[in-house]
Amino acid sequence: MKDKNTFHVNGYLGLLVLIGLLIGGGYLFFIGVETETSWKIITAILMGLIAIIFMSSLTIVSPNQSKAILFFGQYLGTIKSNGLFITTPFTQKINVSLKVRNFNSSLLKVNDSDGNPVEISAVVVYRVKDTAKALFDVDYYQEFIEIQSETAIRHIATQYPYDTFNDDDITLRGNTGKVSEELATELQERLGVAGVEVIETRLNHLAYATEIASAMLQRQQAKAILAARQTIVEGAVSMTQMALEQIEEGQDMTFSDDRKIQLINNLLVSIITDKGTQPVINTGDATRNSNDN
Repeated sequence: MKDKNTFHVNGYLGLLVLIGLLIGGGYLFFIGVETETSWKIITAILMGLIAIIFMSSLTIVSPNQSKAILFFGQYLGTIKSNGLFITTPFTQKINVSLKVRNFNSSLLKVNDSDGNPVEISAVVVYRVKDTAKALFDVDYYQEFIEIQSETAIRHIATQYPYDTFNDDDITLRGNTGKVSEELATELQERLGVAGVEVIETRLNHLAYATEIASAMLQRQQAKAILAARQTIVEGAVSMTQMALEQIEEGQDMTFSDDRKIQLINNLLVSIITDKGTQPVINTGDATRNSNDN
């Protein structure tokens, strides 16, 4: 089924013509009765019937609305223009809204690509673009949209992990824009058969399932601490190396290997530790001094 135009004329102009036809038929009927002319009476009756039949086909189409016209079960076409129209008599007129609509999916529990259960839901913004497909190619297109939307959300959620500490990885939490775009693309492929245009999709809820939320929070904190420690160690090694080079070059000093190890150890401890360091003053070897005395 494809959307197509059907016969319809301006209702105001058509109504004036039909009223004129009624008046002309009434006048002709009156003349025919007075003159006892049978053909005039028959013609007047036919004119009145035609006017009444076409008046019954008057229909109003509101803004952002379309009307599918069915003639004894046969699809004749769709009226999308706004206003008052006269169309084919003895037809069924089905209203279909063309307004933009929101669909808020229910809270779904799915497993991400790492197998972790997550809770996810999305908002789908759509509108009907093809009236014929929406009415005749699917059964109850609104229910079809809801089921297909939830199916697409489940499928997209299983393609990516909830979160990782690798900036190059695409995740549900860190790349919601890209995930929403892929969801919109997949939904458009699924809903095209129903004549529906997907305008936008957005994730409105994303979280770990309650049964693992606490454990995953601890896991995230451990990974964050590990990543922070790694950065601190890399910076500390660089600072220590720079300090040794500056001391040796600026003070014209040369350290032995044991002295370098001790100095490196002290610098690394003072930089890496998360507590304030306490200075220790080295006054020399006490045992050695007592023996000398």
